[in-house]
Amino acid sequence: MNKNNTSLPALGLVLLLALGCNPTSRTVVAPVAADAPARLAQQNVDAVIYQHYSAEVHRLFEQGYELAKIRLDANLERPHTLPPAVIVDIDETVLDNSPYQVTNAAMGRTYSPATWKAWTAKGSAKALPGALEFLNYATTKGCAVFYISNREIDETDATMRNLIQEGFPMVDSAHVLLMHGTSDKTIRRAEVAKNHYIALLAGDQLTDFDESFKNRSVGDGKPNVDALRDTLERYFIMLPNPMYGVWLDAVSGRPLEGKPGNKETLLKKNAY
Repeated sequence: MNKNNTSLPALGLVLLLALGCNPTSRTVVAPVAADAPARLAQQNVDAVIYQHYSAEVHRLFEQGYELAKIRLDANLERPHTLPPAVIVDIDETVLDNSPYQVTNAAMGRTYSPATWKAWTAKGSAKALPGALEFLNYATTKGCAVFYISNREIDETDATMRNLIQEGFPMVDSAHVLLMHGTSDKTIRRAEVAKNHYIALLAGDQLTDFDESFKNRSVGDGKPNVDALRDTLERYFIMLPNPMYGVWLDAVSGRPLEGKPGNKETLLKKNAY
């Protein structure tokens, strides 16, 4: 999970072109704005409502995990010498954190480490549709389950308690691999691959499959998706998350104060 909480802006916000911003830049630095968190929270409202309330997202998760069973069965038929494993992200993949995002929107705030950790400490996130059924199915097929997440190490106990409470399998220190030093999951995936055949991965970010997808400098990253389409189709299940992610970071940039204006500039540039 990448926890930079912003989404597409609401109409009617002041555009920064009048302030002399370069309309071709994807990460224009906007003037410091004290109300940036509130503006970002407002911009994120529709994305949060969609993720938290819609039957469409409910169905997308069900559909994603239905496809996961099909892909897993096919991949288990492929030659392999090591015991099989499934790797899943946690946030917006198996656990639903949209209540945290709803609270942010309602309170006119955006993500912060303090409020995020207060939320995860509750251990009250619910299992997303289809996730529990799929992972239990994977264990019946002889697969180990690994949870590779960019939650921080000090969130381990609460995270494991939450997963166990929701009934997820194989929740222990050997199978729950949280962030330690870097958000790049490559090393953690490689550790699993030393002793397992990775039959399938699932996540809400393309970087849950490969860190190369963090680079959005060419065609918003879409050419890289097309180049690896066969591999993605076979080994990765993409789940919905319109609330935050690498895709949005590439548009909004940093620091927080510049994010609303950067998105407004992008819309103006691409509007017809």
